[in-house]
Amino acid sequence: MLLIFPPQWTPISPHYAIMALIGQLKNNGYNAEALDLNVEFYNEILTKEYLSFIVEKIKKDYVNLFTNIRKIYNKNKKAKNYSLDEQCEIYKFGKLKKIITNNFTYSNRAINAIQFALEIIRSKERFYQPINLIKAMNLVDYSLELISAAYAPLNLEFEACYHSFMKLDYESIKHFVFHKESNIFWDFFKKRIDEIKSKKPSFIAISLNSSSQLIAGLTLTYLLKKHTKAHINIGGNFFGRIKDEIIKHPEFSMFCDSISIEEGEGPIVEMAKYINGEIPIEQVPNLIYFKDKKALQTNKMEPIRLNDMANLNLDNYKKELYFTPEIVLPYQTSRGCYWGKCTFCDQDFGQEFNVKSIEKTIKELKEIKDKYNINHFEFIDESVSPTYLKDFSNELLKTDINAKFFCDARLETAFDNETLKLASKAGLKMVMWGLESGSKKIMESINKGIDLDKRFEIMKLANKHGIWNFAFIFFGYPLETKEDAKETIKMISKHHDVINSYGRSVFTMGRHAKIASSPEKFGITKIMKNEEEFSPSIEFECIGMNKQELDEIIEECKNSSLIHYKNPLWMYLRYREWLFLYIDKYGVDWVSKYEVKL
Repeated sequence: MLLIFPPQWTPISPHYAIMALIGQLKNNGYNAEALDLNVEFYNEILTKEYLSFIVEKIKKDYVNLFTNIRKIYNKNKKAKNYSLDEQCEIYKFGKLKKIITNNFTYSNRAINAIQFALEIIRSKERFYQPINLIKAMNLVDYSLELISAAYAPLNLEFEACYHSFMKLDYESIKHFVFHKESNIFWDFFKKRIDEIKSKKPSFIAISLNSSSQLIAGLTLTYLLKKHTKAHINIGGNFFGRIKDEIIKHPEFSMFCDSISIEEGEGPIVEMAKYINGEIPIEQVPNLIYFKDKKALQTNKMEPIRLNDMANLNLDNYKKELYFTPEIVLPYQTSRGCYWGKCTFCDQDFGQEFNVKSIEKTIKELKEIKDKYNINHFEFIDESVSPTYLKDFSNELLKTDINAKFFCDARLETAFDNETLKLASKAGLKMVMWGLESGSKKIMESINKGIDLDKRFEIMKLANKHGIWNFAFIFFGYPLETKEDAKETIKMISKHHDVINSYGRSVFTMGRHAKIASSPEKFGITKIMKNEEEFSPSIEFECIGMNKQELDEIIEECKNSSLIHYKNPLWMYLRYREWLFLYIDKYGVDWVSKYEVKL
């Protein structure tokens, strides 16, 4: 059995899901292998040879498109009156023209220096030299900008992949999977089909967790279905959220034989039984499968408790391929959310809350360290409780594991001096807090369930014990006025001494968010019919800010940050894993005070 993680995902560490499923299969006696094609993809395209090919492709395509567009372009013609392919050509021509006229001379430097840039990113010495790392990533960014122009309207970044003209509906996705002019993944996967066939897999599972993986993932499953005899299965978070729409599209069978939904550790073992001929496919739980031009759904399986699961398996992973000097491994001590009442959230959709025992967690971390020489961890729990953190830290200190870790948490008063001091001593370097908003009205509406007056006391204690405070905030909640949003900006500005860094987002209403069940209570005046059937979010109109006001607030937040944070290193480190490594290396004070001067 072969489990594949396709592009596009930030290639800094292995993805949790595949490691967990491989561990579960092997623990149940099945032969299984992981293949991270995402990290292999980035290692292939960020090379001197590939970038040289891209530069020549840009030159050639620019000339060809210039000739084609002269024949079809009319300045008085509206964009919608061009065919979709013509719109793509016009868009791509604009991208190529910008590259060639603005900074194309920089391409030779990118070609010749890309290998050195990657060596900096992976070096245990030079990675921790901020200016060198920033320059290396600027070179990677430019290289990906070149590649994106060559395959426009596809936009490929280090942490994202999107298509400017693709909608999240079946026909549009299908169109752009087969739109080879913009699908960079065709050639990449074709070169790997023979390698995959040589393994003679009877079952191949592809993990798709975000829309950023759609084009690559479905290109891969199509080729595998065409060129192998394996049962092709798609799993992951994305399709589980839109299962009701997938059922309406039996033609999806051109891409796969089945789709797994919700938690997969139990069903993957039952799927192995089906592949071995032990049970019929109808008995494989949590499955949509295609038969006789129909999409059929099997019964749901009760999730396996974390205490009953096998440990993560990294046997087939090549750690040296990842873009980091040290692997920061995702690890899970709980699933679901112990609070589970925030009205804006649907992150725990399809999960039932359960907690791994501290004894099992300690045992697994030691096994990972001893077997794979990894001791940096990201706890990917929705939220680690103060009680669990305290007890876990106390037990971890009794071992020789010397783990360093960071986690998400709620700003609860139970994160007291004793707990944070103990956790810091045990290896906690950063907490990503759900700060959310500076408006009392909004915090009450989202039902955060914390003492708003004590939030910054907790952060001060965390800093006192050498723990970095990362704060999540967002704008655009349906009830939020411009005045409410300004309270959030004031909060960030006032408390920038203890809010060491923050991540800003704009509210989107997920299909399964609690707010969606009674929208009128939260200022939503109209639910829009979403033309993108596979979109995991819902469009709406509300009594809060309009788009222009929201844009103004975001700009004001940016400007305020420049005043209070100056030009901080954390803004350049970008990725939480990298920030965590820097904090572990230099400490909170050094990282927070470092001002970048390029």
